[in-house]
Amino acid sequence: MESNSKKAKSTSSRSGGSRRAILRGLGIVLPPLLTIVVLIWAWNTIENYVLRPIESGVQHAIVWSIPDKTFSELPEGAITNSTGKETGFLYQGTEYVPGPTGRRYLPDYVKKLVDDKSDYFGSYSPPPASANAYWERYVRLNYMPRWQVVPIFVCVFTIVLYFLGRLFTLGMGRWFVKGFDHAILSIPVVNKVYGSVKQVTDFAFSEREIEFNRVVAIQYPREGIWSLGFVTGDSMREIAEATGEQMLSVLMPTSPMPMTGFTVTVKKSEAIDLNLTVDEAIQFVVSCGVVVPSQQRVDTLTAKQKTGSEAPTMILPANVNDDFSEPTSQPQS
Repeated sequence: MESNSKKAKSTSSRSGGSRRAILRGLGIVLPPLLTIVVLIWAWNTIENYVLRPIESGVQHAIVWSIPDKTFSELPEGAITNSTGKETGFLYQGTEYVPGPTGRRYLPDYVKKLVDDKSDYFGSYSPPPASANAYWERYVRLNYMPRWQVVPIFVCVFTIVLYFLGRLFTLGMGRWFVKGFDHAILSIPVVNKVYGSVKQVTDFAFSEREIEFNRVVAIQYPREGIWSLGFVTGDSMREIAEATGEQMLSVLMPTSPMPMTGFTVTVKKSEAIDLNLTVDEAIQFVVSCGVVVPSQQRVDTLTAKQKTGSEAPTMILPANVNDDFSEPTSQPQS
């Protein structure tokens, strides 16, 4: 029986150790992996809804500006190519390409470049169905390769964001943003989504004017339960006058998302200053109390107490001599 119990304990300890190792591995792998996933999602969103529409517009503009890029009628003196009259003609370096709108003629170097780079975009692409489509792909391959478009787009996009940020922080721009927000928030269904997204983006990207002075512990939500908070300043004057004591405004963060906290007003005498930085306190809140700073750990306090008890101070009675012998009785006069 004892051997079976020992085997069961060893098996459970091994399974528990394996489970803890797997969880620790997930804790190491997930943060960088999720960061990469979020960045890829953000880039795909910008590429699909910003970069590609701009790229397509520039591409159409370049194609439209090219003179005599196609011919609608067969030029005089044209001869058939090697594939036959139904598929193409040649006339002074110009080749016919069949299309849905009828016969169109375009330079043979355009067709040759597009056909040679049919797998340029990572997989085989069928030949375009019209002469204009040939020209559009030719412009994209020859004038707008991706290795040039992406760096230019990133630089231009950053510059545009900079000027937009400068513009909309001034008086007229700020008034326009407030008016736009008011108009969007007045729409019944859209206001819920837009309001939530705006709160997240304001917290993530805006420069927060709230400055945390120090980290304190107060008894909240009732006496005997201690919660961490960030002092944001002195509270309202009328509350201090009513209580006859200085009051503090304390931001109480919630676990595991500290940005969803709330504000309370407490007496200064009821708040205990903690030897913690704001970053250490945020880590404590986000981890739900798992990550405790080294100077606040219980084992550190216990070690200090043990170190202090190694050499205790001995207090001797007043009637004990230095040689720790029994006191002698003195005859009374």
